[in-house]
Amino acid sequence: MSGAIIAGGVGFVAARPPAFFVRCARCYALDIETICWLVAVVQGTLPCRVVAEAASNEVERIVKIAVVEPLGIPNEDLEAQLVQATAGFDVEICTNPDRREDEASLIERSADADIVVVSNIKYPASVMEKNPNLKYICVAFTGYDHIDMGYCREHGIKVANCAGYSTTAVAELVFGLAIDLLRSIPACNEAVRKGGTKAGLVGSELEGKRFGVIGLGAIGSRVAKIAQAFDCEVVAYNRSPKDVPGVTQVSLEELLSTSDIISVHVPQTPQTIGMIGAEQLAMCKPGAYFINCARGPIVDSQALADALNEGRLAGAGIDVFETEPPIATDHPLLSAKNVVATPHVAFASQQAFEKRAVIIAENVRTYLVGDPANLVA
Repeated sequence: MSGAIIAGGVGFVAARPPAFFVRCARCYALDIETICWLVAVVQGTLPCRVVAEAASNEVERIVKIAVVEPLGIPNEDLEAQLVQATAGFDVEICTNPDRREDEASLIERSADADIVVVSNIKYPASVMEKNPNLKYICVAFTGYDHIDMGYCREHGIKVANCAGYSTTAVAELVFGLAIDLLRSIPACNEAVRKGGTKAGLVGSELEGKRFGVIGLGAIGSRVAKIAQAFDCEVVAYNRSPKDVPGVTQVSLEELLSTSDIISVHVPQTPQTIGMIGAEQLAMCKPGAYFINCARGPIVDSQALADALNEGRLAGAGIDVFETEPPIATDHPLLSAKNVVATPHVAFASQQAFEKRAVIIAENVRTYLVGDPANLVA
């Protein structure tokens, strides 16, 4: 609501009511005359009924929260956490029984919502523009490159993520893949089932290996810490210096050329797409193992497949691809030599989903009280 207002003989323009007044009115059920008084005191004007009525209308409106997909815990459990987190606010919480990624379903499920909760489903401008009420997106994921951030910034839509919920889950899968590769566990499993022996399946230990971590964010730092527990020598490349105990920071070129195991942990941004291509893979130490539990487009899949098939790399553990699973059966890494592939499950543990629900509820609560946490836009 906007309009020209005359207060004390002076005209001025008031747009939306100040968020402070709206929060006070919501929390303390203030009537319109009290809101008028607050406006007058804070703005130094006579009571301004137009602003107050706008605030009153805002108070009366129910805030709709749309969770567009299931998020790993029972919907009723997530709803209960959101109800507790939004105590004192009039909210409508809408959950859904299944995951749908088509735009028509996303538009329908987001309709009229002030707040949308979405994980790693692509959420483009063509969906958001159909919902003029949209003010806030809680990304139930660490990365947010699947959200049209340009549209959000242009239209004043706030975006928060759930960084930290999957740090342990992702880091542990890195070592699951590393041990699978070094000890040939998939091949060992197949040999046993076919009546075979350990012939040709003698593996190698993590102890003493040089473990290279690309990116020292929360997950990369956790991976570095676990690698030290295996008595690895840990080196890392990070865009800026970062003090991580027991970790030596080196150039990307040195990391690639000297590491026995390379693990990628950078976010997907315009600067990191294609960060590891044919040129970088050609620098790798012969016989090294390569692990990607970050984002698929950071690595050139065809170049990695070529390095594996040509024997320049000993193996790769891959949890992420250019698109979300299901992955096309002709993807180059699915036919490359010695690849252990998982369908983007690094973040997916029961404990991670429970942690994520707590962060979602807290993100929504902090947004509603006007002090939003974990903002990325």
